[in-house]
Amino acid sequence: MSLLQEWRDTAYSQQTDKKQLQQFWADYFLTEKGIYEQLLENPDEEVSGTVKELAEKYQIPLMKMVGFLDGINESLKQENPIEEMTEDTVVSLAFDKEKLYKNMVDAKADWLYNLPAWEKIFDEETRKELYREAKKMNTIVKGKKIGRNDPCPCGSGKKYKKCCGR
Repeated sequence: MSLLQEWRDTAYSQQTDKKQLQQFWADYFLTEKGIYEQLLENPDEEVSGTVKELAEKYQIPLMKMVGFLDGINESLKQENPIEEMTEDTVVSLAFDKEKLYKNMVDAKADWLYNLPAWEKIFDEETRKELYREAKKMNTIVKGKKIGRNDPCPCGSGKKYKKCCGR
């Protein structure tokens, strides 16, 4: 079983007691916050190493590092091969700052996108704009409803009820 699958089986287990799972995630989010605080102190520095080395660097269990890599992967400049990674796989944590901020907003992780370190990276106006862009990405805009007596949108010239509305 891959490390990623092992992480996901543990993190999203249906068999685990709800209270234990809540405690698991509370611990994980605290760990995640600590890693991001360190990464955001030097946002332009590329942190890399094997999965095992990074777990040791941040003083966390290997599985939590795998979870962190799963969470940050879409925000990286170059995604890591997380599906088939082992503890000896070399990975990079070089992240795209704007993408990371937007993904944190999208994940509703206010404990991450409100970290004080973001104030040194983006001014308040930029953070507000990135926040709006992230929120807009998931907004579904429904088109105007076609009435039965409106012209058919297929361009036939017939009324909708006589054409595609049947």
